[in-house]
Amino acid sequence: MHYFRVNPGQWDHRPVMLRAMGLNTVETHVPWNLHEPRRGDFRRVTPPFPHRTSNTRRTENSDAQTRQGTARSGLDGPPAPDSPVARRPQSPQEHLMGRPGRTGDHQPPHPAGPVTTGTREMDAWVVARPGPITSRPLERTRLPVPAPGPGEVLVEVEACAVCRTDLHLAAGDLPPRRPGTVPGHEVVGRVAASGPDTVRLAPGTRVGVAWLRSTCGRCRYCRRGAENLCPASTYTGWDADGGYAGYLTAPEDYVYPLPEDPPAEKLAPLLCAGIIGYRALLRCDLPAGGRLGIYGFGASAHLTAQIAIAQGATVHVLTRSAGARELAMTLGAASAGGAADAPPEPLDAAILFAPAGELVPVALAALDRGGTLAVAGIHLSDIPALDYRRHLFQERTLRSVTANTRADGRAYLELATAHPPRVATVAYPFDAADRALDDLAAGRVEGAAVLVR
Repeated sequence: MHYFRVNPGQWDHRPVMLRAMGLNTVETHVPWNLHEPRRGDFRRVTPPFPHRTSNTRRTENSDAQTRQGTARSGLDGPPAPDSPVARRPQSPQEHLMGRPGRTGDHQPPHPAGPVTTGTREMDAWVVARPGPITSRPLERTRLPVPAPGPGEVLVEVEACAVCRTDLHLAAGDLPPRRPGTVPGHEVVGRVAASGPDTVRLAPGTRVGVAWLRSTCGRCRYCRRGAENLCPASTYTGWDADGGYAGYLTAPEDYVYPLPEDPPAEKLAPLLCAGIIGYRALLRCDLPAGGRLGIYGFGASAHLTAQIAIAQGATVHVLTRSAGARELAMTLGAASAGGAADAPPEPLDAAILFAPAGELVPVALAALDRGGTLAVAGIHLSDIPALDYRRHLFQERTLRSVTANTRADGRAYLELATAHPPRVATVAYPFDAADRALDDLAAGRVEGAAVLVR
């Protein structure tokens, strides 16, 4: 078998998740240097809103400028632990450890302004006209290769997984934040160039670019470790161009170093499907050895199920796809039924991955007393009326999952490195991005669709 298990009680929901595991897997352990910056005294920081480059929107309202000024003055309090720090040239030892510069070594930020790359161009897919997938909202085009701004790296794309969020953006379920956006936020590639003030990722480093692109680092949410709720947060493939292209830029502080050996096709889904599933599992408050229901079984769900099974949970999968039900059973699920079916026993927790609001009352009704349902999607169709006694009484809880923090990303990638999951993928050539979205919308993808260059 390709899945793994541990005995109940060996999981404690902290960044290093598994203490000791009996592992039965054909995957090979690959050491993974996450280059996590050392944290210490409060440091002077560069402005919380990154300078706009050719890859980002250039519109800034007065409210954002006010927040910038307040942040520079320090009136919002000390920076969050993960906020960008002042940078300086590093010794080789410091570069390997990913350590930021000392307090007082601050260099003035580069002035904002356009950055050009000459005549270099790249192939890319853009959301030209959001609408039904049958109307072909994606359009293939040629774009200038973006140049990295201060604190950014230019990444040459090896592979980009196709997320349901990309589908919602193309279909217009998510309102576009800029015209002609290049989607894609599960990107595996290599650093091709570095902008000013980058210190951690040398050219040639293999990296992953995920959904969360930037946060302010100073608001109340960032300071308390909830940067996923930052009002000024920006997102790859929505606020800035993503990975359906030959290159993209990303802030160095939001990029994850990746191992060399695993195929890009197998790493890409971990950068959103894996990370958001990990956060959803935390949000559903699954007790040790508990009974978990998973509604919908695509890219994120099949990775999350493997974590829960490793945790010692009993997992029941409920999904409309017969192929997905078969995959669930091969991964170790205790049962697999239709999306609207009742599980064979009451659930301690449930996660809704399908963007179907009509399944919310179904999942709530399946919960035992005190159970929690976490809704993992960024978009959900309308939820029918709930019956208080049937769906919420006896302390059942309904909660959402909003993006992820970088701490979530580091913790999940560390877990996936130590105990590699089985990643079910369907590879598509880069020039078939529109077909990949078609297949995802029609439910023809078992696991994760991945664009491979």
